[in-house]
Amino acid sequence: MCIIFLKFDPRPASKNAYRLILAANRDEVYSRPSKAADFWGSSSEILSGLDMEEGKEGGSWLGISKRGKLAALTNYLEARQNPDAQGRGFLVSNYLTDNLDSFAYLRKVSSEAHLYNGFNLLTADFRANEDTLCYYGNKGNSEPIHLKAGIYGLSNSLLETPWRKLQHGKRLFTSVVSKTLPSDGLVQELLHILNNEELNTPDPEQESQGVGYSKAMLRALSAVCVRSPGYGTRTNTVILIDREGNVSFTERTMLNCDTTQWSTNSFHFKLQE
Repeated sequence: MCIIFLKFDPRPASKNAYRLILAANRDEVYSRPSKAADFWGSSSEILSGLDMEEGKEGGSWLGISKRGKLAALTNYLEARQNPDAQGRGFLVSNYLTDNLDSFAYLRKVSSEAHLYNGFNLLTADFRANEDTLCYYGNKGNSEPIHLKAGIYGLSNSLLETPWRKLQHGKRLFTSVVSKTLPSDGLVQELLHILNNEELNTPDPEQESQGVGYSKAMLRALSAVCVRSPGYGTRTNTVILIDREGNVSFTERTMLNCDTTQWSTNSFHFKLQE
């Protein structure tokens, strides 16, 4: 599953403001093999976690490159999945290695959307002369869209679908990003939001989309931080990009399939704009 909150401000007026504030959870089977975030690629310019599931090795859910390309993926909640569909994680890693801009890439993806199970994909370009953020979901409109400056929430339905968990998390996120905080304090408050286990039930809209899932599973999925036996939130990520192109990437990831064991790593670099 997964959930993403972000504030996009391509031309911040304040010296201390951010062009991007992103907070995201990866929800997955605890035992699914994956690599924690690190730099990879021919010149070590791409930073992301990597899926290591057999047949889907090298896919990702969220990543950024030193060239200013960023991509983030969520799955679409649906009971019936095509077992022969292509791995959605490659939509992220392919964008990070591609030379297409964010909108052109999503146009290409939209022409191949039928090859994948339901997904939502955010792509962005952060450049010295212009920042661009785009969205495409293969269960929604046939064309990708450019997103304006603002605060957005994306879970396992289309962008801004008002699930209760999304609205709850977005309110908390909006409150935090409206404060003037040092970067370390901002990261800690965002991680706190990402680990909010409050259940947001009943939610008729989420439940109607999740027909075929058990009541217990839908109940677990109603929290920003999902906890159920063997499945749930196993990675928190916070990305900050400031006005000067300085990037802070913090990942908190579960160890040994154990919800009591976590490791946190941070990366800092400047975009090659």
